[in-house]
Amino acid sequence: MGAATLTAAESSPPVTSEEGFTDGTLICTSVTAETVDAAISEINEAADLGATIVELRIDFLKDIDLSHPAPTLTSLLKACEAANVPALVTFRPAWEGGQYTGTEPERLAALKCAAAVGAQFIDVEHLAAKAFFASEGQVPPNTKVILSHHDYKETPSDTLLEAEVQEMFDAGADIAKIATTALRIEDSARMLALPGKSSGPVIALAMGEKGLPSRLLAPKFGGFLTFGALSPSKASAPGQPTVSELCQLYRLQCQSAATQVYGIVGNPVSHSRSPALHNAALAAAGLDAVYVPLLVDELSPFLHAFPSFSGFSVTVPHKLAALECAEEADPVAARIGAANTLVRQPGGGLRAFNTDWSAAISAVEAALGGGSALKGKRVIVVGAGGAGRALAFGAVERGAKVLVCNRTKEKADALAEALGSMAEAVEYADVAAGKVAGDVLMNSTSIGMHPAEEETPVSAEALSGYAVVFDAVYTPLQTRLLKEAGEKGCVTVSGLEMFVGQAAEQFGLFTGKTAPLGLMRQATLDSMHAA
Repeated sequence: MGAATLTAAESSPPVTSEEGFTDGTLICTSVTAETVDAAISEINEAADLGATIVELRIDFLKDIDLSHPAPTLTSLLKACEAANVPALVTFRPAWEGGQYTGTEPERLAALKCAAAVGAQFIDVEHLAAKAFFASEGQVPPNTKVILSHHDYKETPSDTLLEAEVQEMFDAGADIAKIATTALRIEDSARMLALPGKSSGPVIALAMGEKGLPSRLLAPKFGGFLTFGALSPSKASAPGQPTVSELCQLYRLQCQSAATQVYGIVGNPVSHSRSPALHNAALAAAGLDAVYVPLLVDELSPFLHAFPSFSGFSVTVPHKLAALECAEEADPVAARIGAANTLVRQPGGGLRAFNTDWSAAISAVEAALGGGSALKGKRVIVVGAGGAGRALAFGAVERGAKVLVCNRTKEKADALAEALGSMAEAVEYADVAAGKVAGDVLMNSTSIGMHPAEEETPVSAEALSGYAVVFDAVYTPLQTRLLKEAGEKGCVTVSGLEMFVGQAAEQFGLFTGKTAPLGLMRQATLDSMHAA
């Protein structure tokens, strides 16, 4: 099965109580403390946050006596029992990305000891499997052995992945685990598909930001286990979300094969607050759905890799491509020439919409006094990308004279020509310096967005005379452009208004339900304050 045919697992994850497994996908937190006391504290913290299993990373412990590890291991397992979470004991060697640099016999003996004193799971590297099973001591039947492999360079071909999983089961694994590095988001699709191709339980995770979907959607696609860190600073693998995010934001405990998936497609995308406001709205509506961040290099291959996803918010730089990739388009999106929303249709195709323009234009009109306040006004639009096209189109629709500028003048010329007689292209440098001005300034670019908050598309001196200045950037809420515009006496409109407004319209397109606008706004603000 290739990435283009990724679908949800036909049933629940392949784990049953008869085989000694816990039903459902486990949420695991790695305990990486250096002392036993600190490890016990992390065990309790993980349980309080919602972890349903903890990984005891013995290779991080500095106060364990490896010549007699049973007392330390027993203490840790008792702490897990008291916290009501099963334990997975891992003793990762340096040659597989861990901390341990000692001898293999000593390491394998400690893992056998962990099984003997009651660990429910132990993790053994696939490369060490033969030596482990041949070493002294038996693994009790109530301890399940995970054979694991980590690829820190890439995600191998489907053929190699499937072969390695089968080799793990042939070597004696109760559970197979493969963690790879996602070079493209399509690698996540291939890893999500892996559990559905196996006869036994599989942990399949892709590391890095492009691998995030493999972690956030593991329950939907039948993964045995996924990882969440205690905090961003304690992540045990690149791109690992926190256990709080898994439980609260993405509601992994509620996911099933039937869960609908939506997401924000962009590059970059980690700054986006879309997951916060959309997941809050989906939860409030009681819908079996989740919304995830999707770091995408090329839109078309991504869309082919995830054909079962129900809809997408689209941001920089994919808004023009979104229209091209859709099988059909809303007339407004077609006129604008850019889409920020893709919705899966009953036949499987995608329909494109644009909700950017109405949200932004409504906010600017309100700042001008309401009604048809833009009619006859001179509006400067900075940027001729997808968002710029939406803003310029909306202003023309409301009867404004639009002047478009872009750092690449050819793009501004093309947009002005597409808009007709009510639009004109001007030099970006002239707008930035104040030689060309108007009644309303609308910045559609990402200039001034976190982490480059010190940047601004237009000099402070050039802002005098504008009645309203709008900035599509909403992280931070108060950009340098808006701060300096306020100091010049302009009414300012934050990108938050456009962001929440366009998302509310998207929610309606995704679900057919009325968006909880106040909840979405508050969820966005809460997310920004927590960052």
